[in-house]
Amino acid sequence: MGHLIQNSNKKPRLIVRLGIFLMSHSTIVSILCFIAGCLAILVLPVFAKNTYISENALMPGSANPSFSGQDVTEANNLVKELLHLKLKSGQWRREVPRLIAEHIRDLGAEVYYHEFQSQKDQFHPLHFFSGTHCSSHIHVNNSSALNGVNTVGIIRAPGGDGKEAIVLVTPFNSEEIKLSDAFSLGLGYSIFSLLSRVPWLAKDVVWLVSDSFYGEYLSVASWLRDYHNPNFLTGLKQSDGHMSSQYSGRRSVDFKRAGTMAAAVVFKVMDSEGGTEKDTLKIYAEASNGQMPNLDLINVVNYLAAHRQGFRVKVAFVSSLLSSVWLKILGKMLERLSEVAGCLNPQWKFAIPVMDYVEGTATLASSMYYQALGVPTGSHGAFRDYQVDAITLEMSPRISLNKEAGKIQFILRSGRLIEGVIRSVNNLLEKFHQSFFLYFLTSPGKFVSVGVYMIAFALFVAPLPVVAAALYSDSKKVDCTSEGPKACTDTSGIISAWGSWRWLHAAKVVLTVHLWAAIVSLLPSLVYWLPERTSTSSMLAWFFLSVTILLILYQVFGFPYSKPISSTETSPSQTPNWTILKALMIAAASIGLALMSIINFATAQIGALLVVPMCLIAHPLKHLSRSTNLIAVLLLACNLALAIIAFPPATQVMLKSSFLPTDTSAIGVIWEWTESLWVWNSATYLYIVVVHLPCWVLYMHILLHPL
Repeated sequence: MGHLIQNSNKKPRLIVRLGIFLMSHSTIVSILCFIAGCLAILVLPVFAKNTYISENALMPGSANPSFSGQDVTEANNLVKELLHLKLKSGQWRREVPRLIAEHIRDLGAEVYYHEFQSQKDQFHPLHFFSGTHCSSHIHVNNSSALNGVNTVGIIRAPGGDGKEAIVLVTPFNSEEIKLSDAFSLGLGYSIFSLLSRVPWLAKDVVWLVSDSFYGEYLSVASWLRDYHNPNFLTGLKQSDGHMSSQYSGRRSVDFKRAGTMAAAVVFKVMDSEGGTEKDTLKIYAEASNGQMPNLDLINVVNYLAAHRQGFRVKVAFVSSLLSSVWLKILGKMLERLSEVAGCLNPQWKFAIPVMDYVEGTATLASSMYYQALGVPTGSHGAFRDYQVDAITLEMSPRISLNKEAGKIQFILRSGRLIEGVIRSVNNLLEKFHQSFFLYFLTSPGKFVSVGVYMIAFALFVAPLPVVAAALYSDSKKVDCTSEGPKACTDTSGIISAWGSWRWLHAAKVVLTVHLWAAIVSLLPSLVYWLPERTSTSSMLAWFFLSVTILLILYQVFGFPYSKPISSTETSPSQTPNWTILKALMIAAASIGLALMSIINFATAQIGALLVVPMCLIAHPLKHLSRSTNLIAVLLLACNLALAIIAFPPATQVMLKSSFLPTDTSAIGVIWEWTESLWVWNSATYLYIVVVHLPCWVLYMHILLHPL
């Protein structure tokens, strides 16, 4: 008996006491964690690391470049031929592939044409996530539409075994050859010509001259699909049972292939932007659903461009943040704090110059946005669908391409840059694997790894289970109090039938809202059947269909504010408790954010900035309006503001207007922006409709709760 008394008086374990402490102070814990998460994002540029080459075998810049004045002359000659074709006949769709193929054939390399069809963007729910971007589209069965034609050349490496290949991609618009397109093709041919003569080549080289009339991505993705999914029965695609007359007699019989792709580089020449002292190189790396190439590939390009060829290397950034006053103030505060920490210990200094901090934050915001968007920033994204590391390089001279001065040096630098990248990839004995695949860029030479930026997300979601447990505990105490002391001491595991009915009713509301969200995600397939629809009419139809379906589901399963009927008794006091609904909303949001962080971490991190506050501060407005203290007034204002900001269409408009200028109406912009997400099979579309939207609807249910 004494042993039993001793066990009953024994204190609970430390982890249990810690859990009870956090639950009893859940409000303070939530505020501190959310503020800490926001600060963790803002200080990410401070903790960004300098990029470095992880794979020693790459050895960028270890050999002198072979690209010389002779190769520049070849590039200029092809540019003149292309421009002469433009002035002579205007038959660019026919003549450009023929001319490129003749030049490749003269080098002794293999060449063939790849014909592909134009495709129509249309939402198809059964194809979502079932394949690559091209496979999710519906072919346009229009015999009058001209097919696109890629020209492909292959160099078999004399010192290789044919098992690996490096892919070079040069896009051009076959409908109208501009000066920049001509220079891109000229540069590509001169590099391909050089590689056909070098003795050090150990991997096959594939040069894809992609016809971008129907889009740069489509032409590359169509070729990649046929490259990785060979059709041995029919050979190359034919039109209406016979070979297209447009390219009859001028194309190979077989679709030729090289080895497994080690890496791919998409490069093109853009005309001068003006006002720059150096030739400019822009790097685009984001692929579908936040995928990024191995950081070593970007590091090689950045090192060769900046330190060997004298390019000014740039990555995308949010220009509006460069003039932000509050960012400059924050940068100065961090600088002052670093000085104080340095006085205590010189090793504690961490700040960076104010302008570096502002530029790093602007670049970080762009990197997070485009990864979260889930839409590729170039045709390199098609390679990431096949787990091939690829980037897009845009090279611009400091002066116009129409001027002869500096043109030769620009082509020379660009050619040597591409040659150096190919030479580094050629040195690899295995695929890129040493460096990071999950990272944010704060500049071309600095990055934030996943081990650092995931801290902010952990701080955001940490309060959610604490608050949910606290709400459950509070509702349990209320049930005990309402049922009497006997119910509180009940050891059967069920406090009261009434309490279980309240939880079941709240769970039914949450499940109904999420079922509605799943149906809403499929509605665009019906909207596409509307005749003569526009972006505005499509969005309005989607909205009214969604509201109608929600009302029907509530009619079938019961409205959220209806009284659950207990099997034992009914009473006017049996109004559902909003705290139970809030606890279940937090649980559903936590699961959604956790799953999204596995698919696209950037989407989950940006989404947590809005979803977590909704989960934490949700409170009935009727209850807050009865109080006159300052905290209640602030909470009321925050709830009203968040109800507007966190509404998914409003959030989309604000994000799009922050990163891209918009000229159309807000409603049309919402439809076009959302359409681009599902067309590209972006997981962000599912997150917005299946996670964020139902969370907002439940949030509004709590705000409007009648108590």
